[in-house]
Amino acid sequence: MDEASESKDVLADSDEAIALPGSRDENLRLIEREVGADIGARGNEIRVRGTREQVARATDLLGELMKLVRMGHPVTAGEVEYAARLVGKAGADPSKVVFSEVVLVTDRGKPVKPHTQTQREYVDAIARSDLTFAIGPAGTGKTYLAMAMAVKALQERRTSRLILTRPALEAGERLGFLPGDVQAKVDPYLRPLFDALYDMMDLEKAQRTLERGTIEVAPLAFMRGRTLNDSFIILDEAQNTTPEQMKMFLTRLGFGSKAVVTGDITQTDLPRGQVSGLNQVREILPGILGIAFIYFSDQDVVRHELVQRIIQAYEKLEANPRHEPRNPGGRE
Repeated sequence: MDEASESKDVLADSDEAIALPGSRDENLRLIEREVGADIGARGNEIRVRGTREQVARATDLLGELMKLVRMGHPVTAGEVEYAARLVGKAGADPSKVVFSEVVLVTDRGKPVKPHTQTQREYVDAIARSDLTFAIGPAGTGKTYLAMAMAVKALQERRTSRLILTRPALEAGERLGFLPGDVQAKVDPYLRPLFDALYDMMDLEKAQRTLERGTIEVAPLAFMRGRTLNDSFIILDEAQNTTPEQMKMFLTRLGFGSKAVVTGDITQTDLPRGQVSGLNQVREILPGILGIAFIYFSDQDVVRHELVQRIIQAYEKLEANPRHEPRNPGGRE
């Protein structure tokens, strides 16, 4: 070991020694790769070798991850990789990139909590703002965390009802062209909201609240003409709203209400040339007291790691659109 290098031992209890390294020491390898230190586990001892700065970053990060284990939270490879990447490249404070705050414990006992710095900022923004816009790619937890905050507000009696809405059938909401009654017409477009709700609440409990009207799931067109008081409202897939629809929705907000608007401006289904209502509000609403804008990136993707790579590939294509995709075997 040269003069610039040092080592430090981190002692773990039995639970930490099992949970922290991960399968085949996967978590330790992730920290090594991002921080640059050499890390080895033996029994209840984790030894860290490297420069003084590398050792300090790695041991501080290990200490924060051990806190998660002691609190009973699982330490996932994705969470470790994200935290290690921030600490390794930016020298960030590990206590601010390891996310232990639980937003909600679902009826199945699953803790819902932020997994990235932007997600933490998002949860804080929802808590303090009456209107929050969450803009970014799929898989960043925009709708899921908003749903968790909404269900928590309902459980704590800080709101009297939840209203979950999104544009049906792209932006046109041409419900008359679909077979069946109103529920059958809109169900395919509202299904992602139902899925998120059923992940938070027991199925029977969720159905009872839907029947009582405490939770309402409806297409955006059904919001017209209403004033929504004492409600927590989530507008999902907002990139598919026209400016008129967005204005209509935002002016429904009543006393004691909170709204979260989510969307991905790169995934609009609007006709070519049609301005997105979500894009428009980015220009006219920033700076207004009580309104927050949170922007997610591919670094906040918490789905399968391939989703992050796919998003990055598409971003490269959009940045260099000269290369048109080939269409072998298809008609021009």
